[in-house]
Amino acid sequence: MMKILKIQTFATLQDLGRFGFRSLGIGQCGAMDTLALKAGNLLLANQQNACAIEIALGSMTVQFEQDSSFCITGAFYEAYLDNEPVYSYWRYPVRAGQILQFVKANYGMYGYLCVQGGFDVPLELGSRSTDLKTQLGGWQGRALQEGDQLPLNPQSQVLSNIGIAPILLTDRLHALPSSEYEAFTKTSQYHWWQKSWCLQSNSNRQGYRFEGEALSLKKPLEMLSHAVQFGTVQVPPSGQPIVLMADTQTTGGYPKIACVIQADLGRLAQVRLGSRIRFKCVTPEQAMKLQQKDLAYLHQIERIVNENR
Repeated sequence: MMKILKIQTFATLQDLGRFGFRSLGIGQCGAMDTLALKAGNLLLANQQNACAIEIALGSMTVQFEQDSSFCITGAFYEAYLDNEPVYSYWRYPVRAGQILQFVKANYGMYGYLCVQGGFDVPLELGSRSTDLKTQLGGWQGRALQEGDQLPLNPQSQVLSNIGIAPILLTDRLHALPSSEYEAFTKTSQYHWWQKSWCLQSNSNRQGYRFEGEALSLKKPLEMLSHAVQFGTVQVPPSGQPIVLMADTQTTGGYPKIACVIQADLGRLAQVRLGSRIRFKCVTPEQAMKLQQKDLAYLHQIERIVNENR
């Protein structure tokens, strides 16, 4: 078990998401930064889809009630195990009774506390991810609270202390033109790719709202609601783009100027509120190459872990 002693942040249990139920209005959810979650799980010799705690920016203190191992990935956190500093992208053994404190995220937005074997919560529609809209998955279908006692899978062997190369944060993200791209004016197309965009404070797991040069259509466009997904860039009448994130709804009716490539969804998730970023246009072939770089990174972690069993 792991007990939540203190929590002053928004935190939920997440895996890689819930798929196959969009026709019922049930979205994907899952980790905002799936690459960071996969990296943490591989470092612990877990399945990539093992359930972890996703922590947004703030502080949390937990106590392990059984021997295990853990790591922190995603955002770079100031954290301490029994008052000794621990570092992101390092694997640490932990004994029953030890206390892990997350003070704050120094860089990035979402951190992941991965534990050996993952959190032992029930599968609901094939996933352990928390869906707050439907109250499915995670711990009682809600955000974590002080006093929660989360079950861990029992382990016969505590792992050694090793580290891996971190996932670097960036303010330049890659995207593909979307289905209504040509419906936007040439000036708006230019602004989308060449201007910087500021992430607004009303952004969340449903959507990242950006402010910059207003984007406009060549002429009014009436659209029926249609399928949308994590990474879709919608442009409402205000002209200020919204990038749909992990908890996005399943359908939407705004025109779409672009879609953030899969390889950069986690990097987008790590952008801090108030930060400015730029989007770079890539081809599908270039998007695939960037995805392959992420796969090579994960394979490297597997090799390191296998060599240090």
